[in-house]
Amino acid sequence: MAFKVNGIESEDDLKKAQAAALAQGASVPNYQDWANILGTLQEAGVESTGSYAGDKAKLKQIEQEVENFIQEMQEQQIADQRKQEQEQVKDTSESDKDQEIKATVANATSSMIMADYMKYYHLMS
Repeated sequence: MAFKVNGIESEDDLKKAQAAALAQGASVPNYQDWANILGTLQEAGVESTGSYAGDKAKLKQIEQEVENFIQEMQEQQIADQRKQEQEQVKDTSESDKDQEIKATVANATSSMIMADYMKYYHLMS
């Protein structure tokens, strides 16, 4: 037999209602689940709505908000990571350009030196 309860504000109120129900040979519907929900709400600092359905809906809402917050934080973290990677690629590209210019100058210089050497070698022979 189910025992109807309203105005439950805390786990203590729920325990008292369960004790009263058991004394009458009944029990509070969803007692264990409701006790867990009340405990979670109390840990979060959220007041009870006074009913099982209301507390369950409030807990679902809080869980959804926390999930959305976590998802937003993960998306922000991914965006920050991508931005950092793009900046690193840009820095690497600029560094590669500098290295390419240095290599071109070095190749041109060594080619010029080799050409001069060959010119003098042929003149001396």
